[in-house]
Amino acid sequence: MSEILVLYYSETGALTEMARHVARGVERVPGMQARLRTVPRVSATSEKLEDEIPAEGPPYASEADLHECTGLALGSPTHFGNMAAALKYFWDRSSSVWFGGQLAGKPAGVFTSAASPHGGQEATLLSMIIPLLHHGMLIVGLPFSESALMQTDGGGAPYGAGHLSSPSGTRPVTEQEQLLCAALGERIADIAARLET
Repeated sequence: MSEILVLYYSETGALTEMARHVARGVERVPGMQARLRTVPRVSATSEKLEDEIPAEGPPYASEADLHECTGLALGSPTHFGNMAAALKYFWDRSSSVWFGGQLAGKPAGVFTSAASPHGGQEATLLSMIIPLLHHGMLIVGLPFSESALMQTDGGGAPYGAGHLSSPSGTRPVTEQEQLLCAALGERIADIAARLET
């Protein structure tokens, strides 16, 4: 089985739920499976180390996950129109993968969650695309042929899947947002499968 890496960082649980829907979409494609991974929180006190294994949820991502994947779905909460520091830190340390070109030519897509309707979802999606382009990845978006993109009143854009969580982070991922997450995962996996043949 070929694996699509679903790499995300979640603070309130919304990105965890979105990642699961992306993974379901990946696994709709014959011969593809999802590998869920996260990254540790970044400390405000410079280089504080987290335990090597998280207390709950998927394992932390490693370089091996980047080497072994056939595609990537990257998810982050929206922080002032940008990806979370924890994910940025992970990508800032990926130079050896970049030098080796291990991600070049592989498909990738992005997803995010924001607390407010104008919290910078699209800017965050674009910020996550930048390091993927530097790694030579092929960016996969969501076309308007995905009818949920025209029906959602929360999250989602041609750049990737989105979720509007509310300032308290309690708004559940809507049906349309779930459909868009799954569609993104399926599109990435489908393109990865085509590229393998």
